[in-house]
Amino acid sequence: MNIYVLMKRTFDTEERISISGGQISEDGAEFIINPYDEYAIEEAIQVRDAHGGEVTVLTIGNEESEKQLRTALAMGADKAVLINTEEDVENGDQFTTAKILGEYLKDKEVDLILAGNVAIDGGSGQVGPRVAEQLDIPYITTITKLDIDGDKVTVVRDVEGDSEVIETTLPLLVTAQQGLNEPRYPSLPGIMKAKKKPLDEIEIDDIDLDEDDVEAKTKTIEIFLPPKKEAGKVLEGELDDQVKELVKLLHTEAKVV
Repeated sequence: MNIYVLMKRTFDTEERISISGGQISEDGAEFIINPYDEYAIEEAIQVRDAHGGEVTVLTIGNEESEKQLRTALAMGADKAVLINTEEDVENGDQFTTAKILGEYLKDKEVDLILAGNVAIDGGSGQVGPRVAEQLDIPYITTITKLDIDGDKVTVVRDVEGDSEVIETTLPLLVTAQQGLNEPRYPSLPGIMKAKKKPLDEIEIDDIDLDEDDVEAKTKTIEIFLPPKKEAGKVLEGELDDQVKELVKLLHTEAKVV
């Protein structure tokens, strides 16, 4: 079974975000595998172990992404591919990412593609479904369980706190929701083996795309941090007086009544 995982390099969830020159500053920042993509990687490894085949982790970005790809290899993936877009793509969006990934995958023998439900930095959840549309294969989002029997697949997906069971067939793309599994930590033997596993780096030109093909469909107008919260007011006095004062403040200051 040929299994691919779409992975993204994101800020560490504990990283403090700062803005510099209208852009999010990466100076000194720590980066990790997008947490939802970790569920996808773990599930891919479990499917391979149960049904045989090979797991390839795929990402786009710059050479800094090699660290996260090596982590995925240390977890147990077999191969990794970096599509280096540093010199070819500026200000790309979800369309850009999906176009590149889909173009790379279109000539591959694909049985199963896994991706994270969302990326914690953008949160759009668009890339996985867009890739599936390009490849003309079915997709199911926010899955919490995956069972494969031959080419038949049964999936449980999260639907706003409830569950939905869907039956479909391979090839298939799914996006992983929290609760699908418990991602493993890379072991020391896994880390050592990862150094010898193949990590291929290719350019946009290698997949017959140019800058016009991947031009973003959206434009970021402004990036800003939310305003600091002002200190609250503590009302004092008798309860009736506090209620009157609260109503007055909601009317004159908060302007909500």
